[in-house]
Amino acid sequence: MYFTFRQVQYFVLTAELGTISGAATAARISQSAITESIRQLEEQVGSALFSRHARGIALTYEGHRFLRHAKLIISTVKDAEDAFTAKNDNVAGNLRLGVTNLVAGYFLSDILARFRRVFPEVSVEVVEDHRRYIEHLLISGELQLALMVISNIEEQFALSVDPLMRSRFRVWVSPKNDLADKSRVKSSDLRDQKLILLANEDLLESISGWLQGEELIDQVFLRTTSVEAVRSLVGTNTGVAIMPDLAFRPYTLEGDRLEARPVEGLSVTLDVGLVWRQGSPDTDQAEIFKTVARDYHSKR
Repeated sequence: MYFTFRQVQYFVLTAELGTISGAATAARISQSAITESIRQLEEQVGSALFSRHARGIALTYEGHRFLRHAKLIISTVKDAEDAFTAKNDNVAGNLRLGVTNLVAGYFLSDILARFRRVFPEVSVEVVEDHRRYIEHLLISGELQLALMVISNIEEQFALSVDPLMRSRFRVWVSPKNDLADKSRVKSSDLRDQKLILLANEDLLESISGWLQGEELIDQVFLRTTSVEAVRSLVGTNTGVAIMPDLAFRPYTLEGDRLEARPVEGLSVTLDVGLVWRQGSPDTDQAEIFKTVARDYHSKR
């Protein structure tokens, strides 16, 4: 298999913009050049990466899988450039980093991989735990920095917070579910559905009040600590789930498709950011990690 870095760039651009014309405009080349580049790439990987329809194009299951690898390729090349341009020759030492569960699964891996590639002499120890305990470790000085959900931070006067992203909640549905036919869902529509709830501390603290206010708690028929279980159950139309976009993937592990719809009146978000103790001495390791995390988020 052989394909070029340029083909990968055009593929990612097309996937993110959703149209050949949009990708061509952004890349400042002709639409035919984008089309031919994608055709050659599909030929090399042996799978159709896009499905074509009247309104444009959409990623296939194989396209979604390849997109993950394509972004990693681009990220790795960028890191290689940074490794030679950044003044990191003297950066070494240790960094103790705290993370909460959802962040560890859906936000940490790419940032940590990028940091380690560019700053290999910095040893990173990751501590995953509940938000309250991570706050305690930060205040006691046992952690230098945390990458965590910041929506419900309790020790606001003792901790500094730098927001990185805001993830809205939407309802996940199977294409077979009646809600998939709606562009927006009302809370009243959910009263006829079986709700699947992710039993995660950060998520429950964010969404429980809204569920109670809309009298939807009684619709919850299953609670699970597994995001993959939520996806699989929604994918087979066993129920629907109100989840943050942070964790959304358009396919289950079994290959069933998922869709997400906004819910009217649901303004709750799950916010992720960097957290450190106020007044704590700045270390090179922590400051560099902050920069890498901010840079990663700005390019998403």
